[in-house]
Amino acid sequence: MKKKIKNAFKRIKNLIVNPKRYFTKIVADGNLEESMLKAFLYGLLGGILVLLIRLIGGATITLGSVFTAIIIVPVLAVTLLFVMGGLMMLVSEITGGERDWEIAIKGLASVFFIYPVILVLNALAFNCTSMWVISLLVDAYILFLFYNLSVYCMRGKRNNVILVIGIFALFMATVYISDYRIGWFMLKNTGATLACLL
Repeated sequence: MKKKIKNAFKRIKNLIVNPKRYFTKIVADGNLEESMLKAFLYGLLGGILVLLIRLIGGATITLGSVFTAIIIVPVLAVTLLFVMGGLMMLVSEITGGERDWEIAIKGLASVFFIYPVILVLNALAFNCTSMWVISLLVDAYILFLFYNLSVYCMRGKRNNVILVIGIFALFMATVYISDYRIGWFMLKNTGATLACLL
């Protein structure tokens, strides 16, 4: 168990320090079940952590919130994995990269440790300013990961990938400067978003 935890932290360090070396090692081996399990477990971890944060914050824990934490959030994580996999395949097609569904899924699953971190950060937002800061940082980091996945894992042409990521960034900027940001924030933390409306 200790060795697995050590290896997990080593993978995270490699991803942050040397994403090229990390992502270029991902190959298709016919084992999609492991990727799905990884997404489910990270979703479960995220759901439980958010539940604990709300409990510590004094919120009333209902049967519905427990069901959401241990069932809905993990299933949503697996669904998100496949939705993002489809988006990754589209970007790869546009940028001249790999057209292998399994590589896209395995690449995304390898960074799913960020999912519980994002859930916790969103849950920690307590007012409008913190919601803005956390949301901007999280979205920027997701774009950074998407760039690295597209270039090193899917082997898309760098200039084309930069153009596509730039379009995504422009779209996100449009959301942030328009009223659509409220809906985006609501998906992350309803309480903190309501403070933006006061």
